[in-house]
Amino acid sequence: MDYDGFLELAKNRRSIRRFKPDPIPDEYVDKIIEAARWAPSGFNSQPWEFVVIKDKKLKDDVMQIVRPPRPAGATGFSKMEEMCEPWMRRKLQPWLDTGMEYQNAPVLILLFGDTRTQVGLPMVVRYDSHLRQSIYTSSMANAFLYMLLAATTLGLASQWVSVVASPYNHCLLKNLLHIPTEVEIYDMVALGYPAYKSRPKLMRPIDKMAHHDYFGEEDFRTDEEVRDFIKRTRAWVFANHRRGVDKSMLG
Repeated sequence: MDYDGFLELAKNRRSIRRFKPDPIPDEYVDKIIEAARWAPSGFNSQPWEFVVIKDKKLKDDVMQIVRPPRPAGATGFSKMEEMCEPWMRRKLQPWLDTGMEYQNAPVLILLFGDTRTQVGLPMVVRYDSHLRQSIYTSSMANAFLYMLLAATTLGLASQWVSVVASPYNHCLLKNLLHIPTEVEIYDMVALGYPAYKSRPKLMRPIDKMAHHDYFGEEDFRTDEEVRDFIKRTRAWVFANHRRGVDKSMLG
């Protein structure tokens, strides 16, 4: 693959939160994991373990933990968003079309890390708690990104579900899946065929973030510039998170 082809792949990799019910071929799942296992890891530790979930009952059990039913309008998310800084508060729009939400994706892949592999890191890393954790986390992130990119090449949509790693969800999911103590959840990806076309992505200009040999005060964004971007990107993200799909987004 040349650079232009790779850049196109990177641009096409988008988080999709609504999926068609069509099943995914098993060979696609195998290809995604095959790509991920080649990801770079600290000292070639390869700490990752993949749990593929396709069984409907088990997927429902996972989602019952990750997204338990709540009364309309009473979610903790909405309540907490009301507490953010006044300058970036915005009215949350209703979330609709629950039939296409990510919990209905045909396949879930939970990425776990085996913490025992850290013993194989160089001693200078093992005895530096910050460096040890940083290398371990970066290794897991590399494998996860490889999964997302591989899924994109296969025409699949993916949703990054980070809430699985919260202490409560982590504990219950490990119990549900009989995961050993030494293995930790890193993240989960929901996979399926996209049910809509994603909007153009809001991006910062490259000349505002790339600095050569120097990064001084004159290159540093002002507080006002950072706030302006945060407000715009939050508006973009919330629009993409809405589960009501505009007709223009449907393929």
